[in-house]
Amino acid sequence: MTVGTVVFVSLVLDLFAFTIPLPLFPRIIEWYTKRESNDPNGFLSKSLAAVSAIRSLFYTSTHNSQKWDIVLLGGLMGSVFSALQFLVSPHIGSLSDTYGRKPVLLFTMIGNILSAVVWLQSTTFASYMLSRVIGGLSEGNVQLAIAILSDVSTPSTRSRTLASIGIAFALCFCLGPPIGAYFASKPIPPSLTTQGVELNVYALPALISLVLLLLETAFLAVFLPETKGSRVSSPEEDKQNGETQEKNNNGTPHERLALLATLRRTHFLFLAIFSGVEFTLTFLTFDLLDWDNRRNGTLLATIGVLSALLQGGYVRRALARVGEPVIARRGVRACALSFALLALLPSYPSARVLYAAAALLAYTSATVVNALTAHAAQLTDDGDAAQLTDDAGGGDLAKGRALGRFRSSGQLGRALGPLLACAGYWTFGPAVTYAACAGAMVVLSAGMGGLGGVKAKDKRE
Repeated sequence: MTVGTVVFVSLVLDLFAFTIPLPLFPRIIEWYTKRESNDPNGFLSKSLAAVSAIRSLFYTSTHNSQKWDIVLLGGLMGSVFSALQFLVSPHIGSLSDTYGRKPVLLFTMIGNILSAVVWLQSTTFASYMLSRVIGGLSEGNVQLAIAILSDVSTPSTRSRTLASIGIAFALCFCLGPPIGAYFASKPIPPSLTTQGVELNVYALPALISLVLLLLETAFLAVFLPETKGSRVSSPEEDKQNGETQEKNNNGTPHERLALLATLRRTHFLFLAIFSGVEFTLTFLTFDLLDWDNRRNGTLLATIGVLSALLQGGYVRRALARVGEPVIARRGVRACALSFALLALLPSYPSARVLYAAAALLAYTSATVVNALTAHAAQLTDDGDAAQLTDDAGGGDLAKGRALGRFRSSGQLGRALGPLLACAGYWTFGPAVTYAACAGAMVVLSAGMGGLGGVKAKDKRE
């Protein structure tokens, strides 16, 4: 079994566990709200009171105010996980450069398993948030998968190899949310409650996530080899790179560090806008259309199916043909159009409009982050090549550290995005919020000309 196959299978297991609860967030908060409404000193009551007080400073709603407060609280839930990822991702990457990819990955899996165990037994909102905190501090599979695949690919094949990560994401968004929505409607098996231990209302999806994470850990322990320090290159690349370690096709260390900083900034800005709209999408259907878990699961699955088809049939070839920056820019433009359609939805509440926006979101999901990640990976050095002088910045080009910092910038965007989008949602309403996000994407696209690596025939874009 190749390393690429092992990484792909492990990602599918990991991302299934991650995507299962996505369509459940609005109903999870609603369940905790009903359960803890009589406890004014409880963590949820205090959280909702704080949200309501802040909202009242900006907006007074005559109807649906409780739903809008749930939307913002959902934004806080989404931000906690990503904010913690922002803090720990660079350290996870650096540890993998020092101790190896496999031991660090297996160690993070222990935290993921513990997070699922806490969710399974979380009968209070405080305990559920604890599971999110543990998960945020532990998740390292995606960034280490990027490092591992970069270890075992050549510069010329790296973009196509890393595209498998996007395919794994797309497949799991196809199946994870519907699985979560389906099992959310099923009663807890009596065998799980015979001991008098009370479980979460969505204990069955939590149990499925736990089983998937246990399988993933065992699979990685048995089949994943250590890849840190691997050297894979073609004869032509060996000849080209043998003369010096201080240059590659993307320039000197200083030039690559500058380009990595630009990529991190673009990654942050894109995800700060995109993740906010992405996170509020199921809340929009909950608030505007009163959709249940099943319909939300179907919507997310549709986005996943289209994204997977685009990944396998278009993106992998297009990356090699026109370059990563061009593909990323096209995805940002599609995103702007999608957000413009979502801005129309409050005035024209049509499923057709919603699914047209979803199709464009699928294109965005298949392209932007994958292209930016592949471009960042091309700028990094292997372990030995990264041992340059501090003045040259070689340490910051070490693969694990550089990719950890790149992922960290995106996670900071994911932490702020849900908060900003949800705040805009209940302050100005969804139409204004999504229109503003569409405009922001247009501005971001206009500023992406300096990412480098554009093929000559596409410079006009």
